[in-house]
Amino acid sequence: MTYLRYAPDIEKPAPDEQETIDSIIAGMTQQSQTVEKREHHAVRASHAKSSACVTGELTVAAGLPPELAQGIFANPGTHPVAVRFAQGPGETLGDRVSTHRGMSIKVFDVPGEKLPGHPVDTQDFVLATGTTFPSGTAAGFLRDGTVIGKSTGLPEGIKSAVSSTMRNLNKALHAFGTESALADFFGHPYSHPLADSYFSQAPVRFGDYVAKLGIVSATESQRALSEWRLDPHQDEDGFRHATVAFFRENEVVFELKAQLWADAERQPIEDASVDWPVSISPYRTVATLRLPRQDAYAPDRVRYFDEVMTFRPAHSLAAHRPLGSVMRARLQVYRALSDFRHRENGVAAEDTTGIDRIPA
Repeated sequence: MTYLRYAPDIEKPAPDEQETIDSIIAGMTQQSQTVEKREHHAVRASHAKSSACVTGELTVAAGLPPELAQGIFANPGTHPVAVRFAQGPGETLGDRVSTHRGMSIKVFDVPGEKLPGHPVDTQDFVLATGTTFPSGTAAGFLRDGTVIGKSTGLPEGIKSAVSSTMRNLNKALHAFGTESALADFFGHPYSHPLADSYFSQAPVRFGDYVAKLGIVSATESQRALSEWRLDPHQDEDGFRHATVAFFRENEVVFELKAQLWADAERQPIEDASVDWPVSISPYRTVATLRLPRQDAYAPDRVRYFDEVMTFRPAHSLAAHRPLGSVMRARLQVYRALSDFRHRENGVAAEDTTGIDRIPA
């Protein structure tokens, strides 16, 4: 297999991209203001409701082939990590509104050249359910974000109905051997967060190469959760309760995988809505994430994760620079919305320097 090499000119920004990004920031800030007025507190504009806040270790595999031994994965070894699992909406909703999910990983003790504005030796991987980002580009991000923004003030019952419709649509599509990334985005199954897989959705630089990243469960106890389904009528915070209960009794293990770029036509850099076929380039394991048994929702730790800590694509080695239209937007959008949230709450944001900063 021949893999394509990274070069700065593989990105092709649209001429009006900065104007589009500025509009995304304005729209999502307005959305956050609407939520803050209702909740009397500013929350994350995406993935506001956490379900677990945990620590563990990321072990880079030994003996990786040269194309995988890149960036943070160039040398075998173990790094401390902090991981936050959360529901997708940028507001605190009951779990009957089951949309996409997020998994944010902060890897510590990562030396090397960083992106501008990130002086700390960490690497963030911000992942979500679904192999693609349905909006595709910054322009699509603005379009879809405008729709979401207009719906923010609607009653929760209407959001629940939309989520239900989207879940049922995907069930119908599955019967015909297909699916809709957009339907899953707004109507993810009532599945267990620790049985789900999570993806970068858009590409990142992978040292000399380019890749999309994915993380999948790696223990029998997690795979046994594949048939678990929440009854939200019994528990509107059921995803959190199920996740915390599992962590209380079990170690959680994921395999971190890279899907390398091999075909510029069928694996586009600028359109994150296109699924990269695994027939062209499969996901290959580069590291193992181990999260030991622990209290996954200790109050002091949750406050630190939810109120103080920041997870951003921009917290990155230069060797893992986010790529493409959506990622370039995220580099600015995440910072602007984080600044808004911390300013409104009177909390100083922290680009966490080490695992010792995280409450036990």
